[in-house]
Amino acid sequence: MKTSITLFLLTISFSLISCNDSKLEKNITMYEETWNQIINDGNIDLINNTNFTEDITLIASPENIVGIDNFKAYYQNFLTGFSDIKFTVVQVFGQEDNIVKHWNFKGNHTGDFFGIPATGKSVDINGVTLVKMKDGKIAKEEDFMDNMIFMQQLGLLPNQENIATINSIYEAFGKGDIPTVLGMMDANIVWNESSSSSYSDGNPYTSPDAVLNGVFKRLGEDNEYFKLENIKLSPLGNNQVLATLNYDGKLKKTGESYKTTVVHLWTLKNGKTTAFQQYLGLGKQ
Repeated sequence: MKTSITLFLLTISFSLISCNDSKLEKNITMYEETWNQIINDGNIDLINNTNFTEDITLIASPENIVGIDNFKAYYQNFLTGFSDIKFTVVQVFGQEDNIVKHWNFKGNHTGDFFGIPATGKSVDINGVTLVKMKDGKIAKEEDFMDNMIFMQQLGLLPNQENIATINSIYEAFGKGDIPTVLGMMDANIVWNESSSSSYSDGNPYTSPDAVLNGVFKRLGEDNEYFKLENIKLSPLGNNQVLATLNYDGKLKKTGESYKTTVVHLWTLKNGKTTAFQQYLGLGKQ
């Protein structure tokens, strides 16, 4: 009798597990297909009461987005703001009515996005969404992503990694490690010396080799010593870094020492410097 009851309970347990697994699989399939069509196919009208509960809620700050119309209007910003969208569900799993989605969003910011005019920048951002299903419909979502990185990719916030890159360039230059400096330049860098510099005759220098031969080698040939001092870096939007510093040098030809204040404007992409503009203050070079 005891054996029969145990077998009966095991049978019921396996049946419930099988039922729950089937329900979860159905929820995940519905969820993935729905969002694929909404984002990748641009079918915003799939945000309706067939796929979402009437009180669909997006957990947000400072106020949650509640209801189909508000939810739809919120996500319309992504379809209006970006072109060439590619939304990928990297991984999805869950338990009962709870789903966890790891996703990637790529696109070009070519339209208005929550009031932000088009920047022309490309974004590539990862995130995670916690999902609550109810009766086979999407009932609640909460997104987690690095908004600072997202804003940096749009060029709306300074990228602190750019500061580290430029700082490394100045450190390498100070040590005389020119190969490292050149290695941190994009192959098609556009380098401009100040119009008052004697080295502006080669503007623009459009490769690391051109900068080496047209600027760095001439600095070495013309100066008994040449140092960069009091370097201060300021991150800007648009992947740019502004540097204020002093040149301290001594000309070989005349034996004259000089000091001058200068400004460097750097532009970066993918960890490489793509453009450089020098502005000279009072003094000589």
